[in-house]
Amino acid sequence: MDVIRSAQKIGAELRCARSRAGLTQAQVGHTVGYSASAVSRIEAGHMKLSYDRLCDFAEALGVPLDQLAGTSGRGLPPVDTVGRPADQEDVVRRRNLLTGVLAAGASAALGAPTANAVPATGDPAAPLEDYLFRLPPAAPVPLARLMQKTASAQADFRAARYSALGRALPSLLASASATCQESTGRDRERASIILARSYVLAAELGLKTHSDSAWAAADRALTAARLSGHPVPVGEASRVLAITMRRSGAGPSAVRFLTREAADLDIGQEQTGAVRTTLLLTAAYSAATGHDRTAALDLLSAAHEETGRREAAPSGLFTVDATRTQVDVYRIGVFNALGVPDEGVDVARRLNINSMQTPERRARAWTDVARMWHALRDGQRTFTALRHVEQEAPQEARRPALRALTSDLLYAPVRVPGVREFAARTGAIPA
Repeated sequence: MDVIRSAQKIGAELRCARSRAGLTQAQVGHTVGYSASAVSRIEAGHMKLSYDRLCDFAEALGVPLDQLAGTSGRGLPPVDTVGRPADQEDVVRRRNLLTGVLAAGASAALGAPTANAVPATGDPAAPLEDYLFRLPPAAPVPLARLMQKTASAQADFRAARYSALGRALPSLLASASATCQESTGRDRERASIILARSYVLAAELGLKTHSDSAWAAADRALTAARLSGHPVPVGEASRVLAITMRRSGAGPSAVRFLTREAADLDIGQEQTGAVRTTLLLTAAYSAATGHDRTAALDLLSAAHEETGRREAAPSGLFTVDATRTQVDVYRIGVFNALGVPDEGVDVARRLNINSMQTPERRARAWTDVARMWHALRDGQRTFTALRHVEQEAPQEARRPALRALTSDLLYAPVRVPGVREFAARTGAIPA
């Protein structure tokens, strides 16, 4: 526990120093030889640094070493196997992905890890990362029972109970994989849909926690969805895979992929039309992150028109809404990504977040509002939005991205009462 607390403290100090310097994780990572994803995990306390590597960070951020670590170099946690420069990290990721492909085909023959193998890091995705490439052995289960387990996991996601979801997913994925492998005909088709849905949840959890497991989970979701032959799970799996593409720097490819998948969907079917809307919204935000304003706004307009035909509430197949309110939430996010947050103010004022049907979606909407006010340098409104996030979904407020935003607010020039207590409560700074 002492090592974990030390890594978390160092990560928090690094995040605060970066925020004061006005640098992004990508900028710091480029200077010290890490990927932006690795910097995010270091700041979250999930990756450890040697003394020499911490010196590199101190030099890059222009601050004394003891200010970062609260130490003169003694007692620093040792180098972890995940604490590698970006090029080595990519090599390891590719090797792990290959291992995962082999493990998926032979999961029934592999031994089950013991319960003690789950690390007590506080990272909801940690169990998933341990088991994704080595699923515990499982026997096929009746489809009705498998649907119940999937619905329970879906309920955990919608309520933003990410720790519970992380614990449930390994068993769910193992059972769904075994059932799919042993089924035939119509039952295999149904089992493939359930397996795809389970991997979508795994990818969503990985994305929430900035875990590299998201890419592998999304890829497997799409493979299972295509085996089912049903366009709805294919569309939902395509959405989460595109998000992992965008986060890895392949935004334009993500936009092309999403628009092709959306074009292939039959808009005449209610649920298919809803999935098409979510694909267009994700494509719009992906285009905005690449500063393509025309494409982003055109895709938003297409999504808006789609919801004009019908508004689809979340069902068992969806992890997002397909409503006008959700379009407005994405509109705020698009304006934030384009660097024109002021254009989202009127949208935020008309936004009825309480009409959204799940705590996870309401918390995500308040997150986009918080980012808008933060970009506009309105600390009080930013903090108000962050408190709404915590009220809706406490675990959402502890996500790495939210902790970084809280840290930025904590060290802003204008002090906002209550932020320090909020930061300690949500893990942005050591409690």
